[in-house]
Amino acid sequence: MSAFGDDNFDDNEVDPAADFLAREQSQLAGLEDELGVVQQPSPTPLLNGNSSPPNEPVKTSSPKPHTEREEPEKIKKWREQQQKRLTEKDAEEEKKKEELRQIAKRELEEWYRHHNELIVKTKQANRNAEKQFVADVDEIEPGTEWERISKLCEFNPKANRASKDTSRLRSIILQLKQSPIKKSIN
Repeated sequence: MSAFGDDNFDDNEVDPAADFLAREQSQLAGLEDELGVVQQPSPTPLLNGNSSPPNEPVKTSSPKPHTEREEPEKIKKWREQQQKRLTEKDAEEEKKKEELRQIAKRELEEWYRHHNELIVKTKQANRNAEKQFVADVDEIEPGTEWERISKLCEFNPKANRASKDTSRLRSIILQLKQSPIKKSIN
């Protein structure tokens, strides 16, 4: 009696798994040639310290050399035309980039030139204003105080829209400029 309860298994009976493998092998025998399957011996397992040759060779599939199909003439023609168009577009894009760089360079030079002119004009105007101010300060005459004050004030009512209303003070300064107060000697 065996440990697995296979008392009625006879050595003469065929193993169902081995029978299945044999059938499958016979059905798939023709595919080996088509797929290019190479049979290589596998390393032999050691059984009870002895090496025995394998009963069945191990089958490995090697990739079948892939033959590329030649592209149709229309596709080749299209690829060439597409490559030509892309090359032309790249050249055109580089040309436009260079034009934009030249335009930007000219505009930047123009801006710097204009900016430097403004700085020179502003410096000159400031120097002239400083000279005029120094000359006016040196010429202090009695009775011209209100005229000097009115020179320092902005009398354009539209200039300062966001500031406080100073129209009354402006009108007083203008009156004093036009008809200064005469001092009476007592």
